[in-house]
Amino acid sequence: MSIHLFDVDYTLVKKSTAYYFLLEGFKQGVFSIRQFWRLPLEWVRYKIGLVNQDFIAQAVTHLAGIDRGIMENLADAYFTRRLKPNIYTDGVRLIRSLQEKGEPVYLATSSFDTLIRPLESWLSLPGSIDSVLEFIDGKTTGRILGSVPFGKNKKNAVEAWLKERALPPEDVWFYSDSYTDLPLMEFCGHPVAVNPDHILERVAKRRGWPVLRFRETLGAPGVS
Repeated sequence: MSIHLFDVDYTLVKKSTAYYFLLEGFKQGVFSIRQFWRLPLEWVRYKIGLVNQDFIAQAVTHLAGIDRGIMENLADAYFTRRLKPNIYTDGVRLIRSLQEKGEPVYLATSSFDTLIRPLESWLSLPGSIDSVLEFIDGKTTGRILGSVPFGKNKKNAVEAWLKERALPPEDVWFYSDSYTDLPLMEFCGHPVAVNPDHILERVAKRRGWPVLRFRETLGAPGVS
């Protein structure tokens, strides 16, 4: 049986989950722009292929001390108001068609679990491979439990996940937009580039990997 793993940011959604989450957090006054002033710089580094492998763990430090209930309520609000309208319709159709065939679908993302759970629930998925935000006494510590599944660490996380379930990587379809996921795409039997960045597109063409283009989102006019 085939297993289908989907990256989330720029693959299933138009931008990043963190972007939509922070927008909602700024609006509600949970976060301040000063806390995350370095993020635009990290985005530029990512786009030109000089990504900082630790930027996610570093960004999460600014979430320390927030009550779990506030985080979860914010996650529900960001999903309804910002993330859901920016989910690609073709991505949803693809996932629904795989589910109808009885083929398991999971998310494999560096985004942290609090942000991913609403999407996971809406898509009726059984679970995700993601970053796990640490809470102590009901408040965020500003740390991620274990490694952030990003770059080579995402490949390692998926490899461990497959071994626990005695599943061969040859049966895995992995869908991603980003060159940072090349270690995992090379590991899986069926890599698929979705809206690939220029680095991944070049590699996909050279290796003959399928390339998908998702354009329309659920929030587009005329889309329900």
